[in-house]
Amino acid sequence: MSNTDFALAVEDLTVAFDGFKAIDTLTLYVDKNELRVIIGPNGAGKTTLLDLICGKTKASAGSIKFKNTELTGMAEHKRVRLGIGRKFQTPSIYENLSVFQNLEVSYPSGRSVFGALAFQCTDRIKAAVQAVAEDIFLADKLHTEAGLLSHGQKQWLEIGMLLMQEPELLMLDEPIAGMSSRERELTAELLKRISNNRAVIVIEHDMDFVAQIAHKVTVMHQGKILAEGPMDKVQADPKVIDVYLGH
Repeated sequence: MSNTDFALAVEDLTVAFDGFKAIDTLTLYVDKNELRVIIGPNGAGKTTLLDLICGKTKASAGSIKFKNTELTGMAEHKRVRLGIGRKFQTPSIYENLSVFQNLEVSYPSGRSVFGALAFQCTDRIKAAVQAVAEDIFLADKLHTEAGLLSHGQKQWLEIGMLLMQEPELLMLDEPIAGMSSRERELTAELLKRISNNRAVIVIEHDMDFVAQIAHKVTVMHQGKILAEGPMDKVQADPKVIDVYLGH
């Protein structure tokens, strides 16, 4: 398989903060339409890896290619335009706007100043909002103020805001933190569904949830990859048990 066939090809990636290598010559390939889960102890470099892919942190060395385009050195907003969406641990939604408005303002045509001036809520945008709202289980909450949603629903809304941009790579950092068990089940369903036509990378600690959703699991430790493969293989790996699962 050549690198052009991957949604994401990370090679020999390194980032050092004051001489400490948070990510150390890491290589990772994610297929198109793959749901990859990254696990590992705190301080393993999981969030830093996502920061490097979305451009929040600059790499010291190595390469990050998305659909065969080199990202290192590219501004964060340009990476978003290329099709990379990133959800952080705390939801950033517009609490005083309705669910509909939150999704509407996330539609890409509203991004530039000119776009904002010419921004019309067209049928196309309404249809996109409706489709995404159904995807994220909020179709009956379109006119609800976002601040009134449950914690889990806010997380879904934020995923929806990213889906409005039709990303080809979606990165989620601990999406089920603080959710009820029913919300977790629905989130598993949601993530499986949205990886049908895009690559999804999830950082997660909950092993039952990881087993439910992952196509493939990557275990990180001290900025490197310790193990990679299907969940059952990774769970049985003595190195992984020693470093992570044994605790």
